[in-house]
Formats: sequence, C-alpha cells, structure tokens
Amino acid sequence: MFGLTPYNKRGNGLVGRNDWFDMRSIFDSFFDDSFQSAFLTSGSPMKADIRETEKEFIIDAELPGINKEDIKLDLRDDTLTISVEHSEQTNEEKDNYIRRERRFGSFSRSFYVENVKHEDVSAKYNDGILTVNIPKAEAGKERNRKIDIQ
Repeated sequence: MFGLTPYNKRGNGLVGRNDWFDMRSIFDSFFDDSFQSAFLTSGSPMKADIRETEKEFIIDAELPGINKEDIKLDLRDDTLTISVEHSEQTNEEKDNYIRRERRFGSFSRSFYVENVKHEDVSAKYNDGILTVNIPKAEAGKERNRKIDIQ
C-alpha cells in the first residue's frame, strides 16, 4: 500500500514508464569514475622516478610531509619495499571552540631490482625526497637486509 514513488527531476512530475532507464542512469552515475576515484584510488600515493646507470639503480620517491622516522626500507632477494606509516593529531582550543582531529595512514610500494649488492645499498631523505642508491652486482647472490636512512 505504501511505497516510494519515483520523481522526475527534469519535468516536475512523476516518472513515466520510459523514464525508468533514467533511474538506472542515476545509479550508474553514482558508481562512476568520480565515486570510484574517491575510494578506490588507482594512483599510488608515492610517486617515484627510477633511473639505471652502468653501475647502479637510483630511486627517487616523493614523500612530502612525511618524517624520516615514519619510513621503512626493506630489501629482500630482488625486491626493495618502501613502507610509510604516518599519524597526525591536531588539538586546538579557543573560547568555547574545541577542535581535535586525528589522521592515520600507511602505504607501501615495491620495486623489482635484480643482481644488486645488498650490502652497499644506501638511502638519503631530504626535503620530502627519498633517494635510494642500489649498486649493481654479479648475478647469483641473494640476501636480505634492512636499510638505514641517513
């Protein structure tokens, strides 16, 4: 007996039979690219430039606003992983106004780098750019190592 009656926004009236397809397009537009981009980000939060020279690989990763202590580098076999865990808290009090905000996020990115000298890998973090130097090695050696950031 009671139910929802579809309403046509364009014509100031009830939805006719042919306008049901319009209702479908409303649902389709709800799940369009703009909705997905807000929740299912296809881009990485970490932009990186990778260069290869005769002697080494160089990775420059952009991490603006991140503290060096929040970054972790791990080299296992032929995979370098850059991980970030960032937390931020804001407290502000004025008169009767109180504002408290918290934010936490983590992300990581892995790079395949084969035939590298694990013991000679170095990293530097300066002005929001993490630079990782990965010297090349002879094929066949595989080791695991944590890398300190200077």
